This record gives sequence, structure tokens and C-alpha cells, in this order.
Amino acid sequence: MDTTPQQAAAPRRAGRREWVCLAVLSLACLLYVMDLTVLHLAVPQLTEDLRPSSTQLLWIIDVYGFMVAGALVTMGTLGDRIRRRRLLLVGAAAFGAVSVLAAFSTTPEMLIVSRALLGIAGATVAPSTLSLIFAMFTDPRQRSLAVGVWISAFSAGSAIGPVLGGLVLEAFWWGAVFLLALPVMGALLVVGPRILPEYRDPGAGRLDLRSVVMSVVALLAVVGGLKQLVQDGVGAPAVALVVGGAVVGGAWWRRQRRLTDPMLDVGLFGIRAFRSALLVNFLAIFVMVGYFLFIGQYLQLVLGLSPLQAGLWSVPSAAGFVLGSQLGPRIVARLRASTVVAAGLGCAAAGLGMLTLVGVHDGLTVLVVASVVVSVGMGPVFGLTTEMVVGSAPEQKAGAASGVSETAAELGGALGIAALGSVGAAIYRAGVATGLPAGLPSDAAVAARDTLGGAVSVAAGLPGPTADAVLATARESFVSGLQLTSGAAAVVAAVIAVVAAVALRDSATTEGTGKPDAIPTTDTCSTGS
Repeated sequence: MDTTPQQAAAPRRAGRREWVCLAVLSLACLLYVMDLTVLHLAVPQLTEDLRPSSTQLLWIIDVYGFMVAGALVTMGTLGDRIRRRRLLLVGAAAFGAVSVLAAFSTTPEMLIVSRALLGIAGATVAPSTLSLIFAMFTDPRQRSLAVGVWISAFSAGSAIGPVLGGLVLEAFWWGAVFLLALPVMGALLVVGPRILPEYRDPGAGRLDLRSVVMSVVALLAVVGGLKQLVQDGVGAPAVALVVGGAVVGGAWWRRQRRLTDPMLDVGLFGIRAFRSALLVNFLAIFVMVGYFLFIGQYLQLVLGLSPLQAGLWSVPSAAGFVLGSQLGPRIVARLRASTVVAAGLGCAAAGLGMLTLVGVHDGLTVLVVASVVVSVGMGPVFGLTTEMVVGSAPEQKAGAASGVSETAAELGGALGIAALGSVGAAIYRAGVATGLPAGLPSDAAVAARDTLGGAVSVAAGLPGPTADAVLATARESFVSGLQLTSGAAAVVAAVIAVVAAVALRDSATTEGTGKPDAIPTTDTCSTGS
């Protein structure tokens, strides 16, 4: 196979080996998406065992995404130095090792730290996959299909994760869900060196450690402050975190403009198509991931389904996302990409609106149908906007654009969990505080007000009528939070649809100009390491 970088006007079409490589890269995506999705089903058991506060529970869930987002650009730069396949395999091995640490966590603090380390390990995996795909698939139509497959892998992970997680939780403790990553990691480490290509950027600059620290500090400070503001109201510590994080972020931005070899080329944001597609992608993921936080808890703690049953009822939504991801590249051949994205967001807004009809006792059908509608609508959105972001960047900056795209995606998901999750938690606590039966022991009242899982645990040790009253109040309050946050998310999705229809009209589509930014150091899809 000719491995010389393409010089002719027509891009080289990928062959069988590139598609096999794509399958392996998709396996890497499954590696860390499964770890994120199975945690939602484990929340009830985790809450009962470790007794985290509501703030600790949110950190357990979303610190993974924050750390991934904070480290993606750094790891992308590191991959340019030590080679992207090598970084991918190192990250997979680290991910598996830290998964064991998370599985055997004995305190909320230990699990939070483990999840943070998992995020750093996941960040070493993420930049390599998309940059390798853009390097291997230079034909626009093939590249569009490959990106669709890559996006679908995330949804496949979210589908496989709950089902496997449900099976595991039926027989083992909550920590066992983290061990599901081990077989995937092992397969990647065995197959990866044999079939994945190795790429590097011969012009990569040095890694600026000060910029690395500044970016992580700025991100965590702003997000932590926002979480406190939503949960506890305006206070000096929360405001100080937000302002301090913003100041550090501004200093980081100025530093990138001055550095010869910046972590991130901020000039990319001067490209209208780049920033428009990035904004739409960020907000769409904010909506999608934020509402999904409530689904697993509703199925188990409100409807009383087992973890396996909850996982199985999550499959239709994931299947809808895969369907939407695969339809997007085909529909865009006949319609403008901006039209397809806007229509998808409109469909998602309708599904989110349906979720406001979910009730305490009879919401399963509505929940499943609404989730499928949301997923089918969002499927094309993520694939097409990701391709627009990377394809709109100049040829020599495609790798940096990949890192920015994945950073925005992870940050959007993490902020969605933080913002919508905190709003839902605030509504829940307000409802429980005014509805608990009189005479409830103070420690039981505190636990019931903190989380729905805490209320279910408290009710198990109370007399029948009192337990029923606590459960009824807690479930009604949780559903109220689900309804309100879903309505807010529907409004956001509808607004994004209008923005996408206008802002993306002139953006690159499947016939875009994105090309690989790196030079292969070995044969494409070679068998050597």
C-alpha cells in the first residue's frame, strides 16, 4: 500500500485495512464511554454503601468529564511528541489500572480521586482516535462515514454499558461495574500494536507546563464555583472560585497568543465555521448528557426496576442514537448540513418536551419514547458538527482542531451534568424539605433531603406509613426536578436549532476541506509497533 502523503487533487480512498483500524479505534471509544454510562446505574447502590453527600455524588459523576476536558489539549500535544498510537495504548493501560482502584474505593473521597485519575487516563485515549481517523480517511465521503461510525461507538458504549452494568449489579457490588473496562483494555493492548498506524507531527513544539496547570486550574475553579452557586446560592467562596477561574483562564488565553508553541492555537476561533460548529456541538452535548443523569435514577428509584431492567430499557435510546448517527451522512448528501443539524435539534427539543409529561407511577412508556426521539435527533448533530469543526480548520491545524472539538464535547457534557444536575438537586431538596412527615429523626431527615437514594435507604428502616410518606415525597420531588430540567433543556435545544440553521449555513459539510495534519511515521495501518 502506498503510504506517501497524498499529492494529487483527488484524495486517496481508504481501503480495507483503514476500516479495520477504524473498528479498533472505536473500541478505544467504548473503553471510556462504558465507564461513564455504567456509573449512572450504580448510583443507587453506591449511595447506599458510601453515603456520599449530594455534592460528593455530583463530583463522583462529573469529575471524570471535567478532568478529561481539562487534559485533552495537553494530551493531544503530548501525542504529537511520543506518537499517537503509543499514547493511545499507554492511556488504555492506565485506564484499566485506575478502574481497579475505583472498583475498590471505600470512601466518597477515594472514588472522586479515582474518577479524576480515570479522566486523565481517558484524556490520553480521546485525542488519538479522532486525529488518526482524519489522517487515515482523506476522501470526504469516506471521512464523513468514518466520523459517523466513531460517533456511533460512543452511543454503542452507552448501550452496552447499562446492559452489562445491570447484569453485573444483579450479582456483584457496585464497584464491579468499573471492572468492565478491563477486557476492553486488554483487547486494545493486544490488537492495537498489530494493526493501528503510528502518526506524529514532525513540527510539534514543546509542551508548556505552565499552560497545562493554568488550564486545569481555570476549568476546575469555574466549574466548582458554578456548582456551588447553583446548589447553595450566591456566596463569597463560590463567587471567588468563578472569578478566580475566569482570571486564570484569561491569563491562559493571553499566554497562548504569545507563545511560539501554544497548547492551543487560539487563532482557530477566528474561523467563523469553526467557532459556530463548536458552539452548537458544545450546547447539544450539554443538553443531551445533562438530562440523561436523571434517567437511571428514575428507572430504579422511582419505578423500582432492577439494575438489569433499567439497563435494558436504556437500549432503545442508544439504538436511536446509532440510527441517527448513521442517517446523518446520508441525509446531508441531499440537504444542507445546517438544515439537518437544525432539524435534529428540533426533534430533540420535542423529545425533551415529552419528558415533562413523565409521572411518578406511569412514566416508563413516555420516558422510553421521549428518550428515543431525543437520541434520533441528536445523532446527526454530533457527527456533522464534529466534522465541521475539524474540516473547517486549515490542513496543518486539523490535529489541534480535533483536540478542541473533543475538549468542548467533554466539557459540554460535564457542565450539563453539573448545571442541570444541580438544578434538579435543588428542586428535589426544596420539595422534600416541605413535604417530609413530622417527627422524622433529624439524621433521617437530613439523609432524605440530600438525595433520592438517601431517602430510599432511610425509608427501608422506618415503619410502614412513615416509610410510604417519605418515599412518596422524595419521588414526587425528584420527578418535579426531572420535569423542570427537561423543560429547560427543551428550550435550550430549540434555541440551538435556530442558531444552527443560521450560523452553520456556510459551514463545511461532508465535502469539507479537512485533511490530516500529521505525517505517518510507518505504513498506514502497518503491523509493526
